[in-house]
Amino acid sequence: MAHVAPLMPKATAVWLIDNTSLSFEQIAEFCGLHPLEVKGIADEDVAKGIKGIDPVATGQLSREQIEDAEKDPSKRLKLAPAKYKMPHVKQKRAPRYTPVSKRQDKPDAVYWLIRNHPELTDPDIMKLIGTTKATIAKIRDRGHWNSANIKAVDPVTLGLCTQIELDMAVARGAHRKPRAPKKTGEALKPVSETTANMDKPADDSGNAPPMEFETEEQTEADKVQEELEMPAEAVGQENQE
Repeated sequence: MAHVAPLMPKATAVWLIDNTSLSFEQIAEFCGLHPLEVKGIADEDVAKGIKGIDPVATGQLSREQIEDAEKDPSKRLKLAPAKYKMPHVKQKRAPRYTPVSKRQDKPDAVYWLIRNHPELTDPDIMKLIGTTKATIAKIRDRGHWNSANIKAVDPVTLGLCTQIELDMAVARGAHRKPRAPKKTGEALKPVSETTANMDKPADDSGNAPPMEFETEEQTEADKVQEELEMPAEAVGQENQE
C-alpha cells in the first residue's frame, strides 16, 4: 500500500522539527520526504520561510503517538484516519492545452482530419485537437482567413495528439451507428380520398374498391341509356305512371 503523506508535508516537517525530538528518518517517512531534505529543513537550507503546521491540531497525528515515537526511534508515525468521509467530487475534464508555438498548426491538423477521416464529427475533432466548432466550420467551407496556406498535416506528426488518441477516436467514429431519419408528418388527405371507400363493399382481399362520384351530366346520360335499353312496354308503363 502506498504511503499517504500529510497535508502540506514540508510545513508539517517544520513543526515536527521545531516541537519534537523525533529523528530525521521518522519525520521523513511520515512526511514523504527524503531524510537529507528534512536535515536541510532543520538547517534552514530548504523550505526557508515556511510556517509550521501542527499535525495534532489538524487531526493527522495524536499526542500519544508522537510521545511513543520519541521514546523509541524505531517506531514509525502513521497518519490518523480521517474523522469525516469526504464525498468524491468528479473533476471536470479541462480543455486540451496546446502550447503557443503549436497553435498555428491546428488548422492544418483539422484539415487533415476532415480529408482523411470523414467519420469524425466536429465534437470528435474539437476533443482531439482542442479547437472550436467555428474554426472547423470555416475550414470546411474554405472561409478561414488563412485558407490559402492551410495544408493537410497529420496531427500526430504536429504533436497535437498521440497516435493512440487518434486511433481511438477513429474507431469510435467508425462504429458509431447513423441516426435514423426523423419521421415527417404526412399531409392531410383530401375528403374524397378518406370517405371514398366508406359505402363500397370490400373485395376478397378485404380492401374496399375506390368509390366513383357521379356528376349531373353522368346521371342524365345514365337515365337516357336505361330508357333505351328498356322494352317499349315498360317505357309506356312508366310514362303512364
